[in-house]
Amino acid sequence: MNSVIFLDIDGVLNSNFWNDSHQKEISDGKLIDIEKIQLLAKLVRKTNSKIILHSGWRFWYNSNLEPTRKESENLSRLMQQEGLVIDGMTPDFSTEEIRKSKKFSLVKASEILAWLAEHKEIDKWLVIDDLDLHNPEIEIHQIKTDSSIGLTIEDIQKAEKKLLS
Repeated sequence: MNSVIFLDIDGVLNSNFWNDSHQKEISDGKLIDIEKIQLLAKLVRKTNSKIILHSGWRFWYNSNLEPTRKESENLSRLMQQEGLVIDGMTPDFSTEEIRKSKKFSLVKASEILAWLAEHKEIDKWLVIDDLDLHNPEIEIHQIKTDSSIGLTIEDIQKAEKKLLS
């Protein structure tokens, strides 16, 4: 594993626009836009990267990376249809206060850097997230999506340049 993508879900594989226009799917636990998964799959195939989940969705998986909720089951199924798997998860540095306020962006950078410190074999890495993660080192490696539209082909092109340079 030389190249990894730290993947957020909300605002990346779905969007505020998609969520607003797909209320039935959301109520059924289908919070993912398949077109965004297909874009991600293109990036993973072209860069031969592994996916490390750094989203709050990681709490919907057990320690064996098996889904524990219908939302994560759906995510895993859609990813598998495109040949994708979740290869790992960042550690959880959130506190009760962060969980209550949902301000995970305050610890995401530290979680990513801690994961990288444990995996010295990683040569290239990228963060795909719609949030500002408050860290200049992370910012250099981040593709910041627009939460109102999620992952785009332009984001994928930028990501390819970062991972293949």
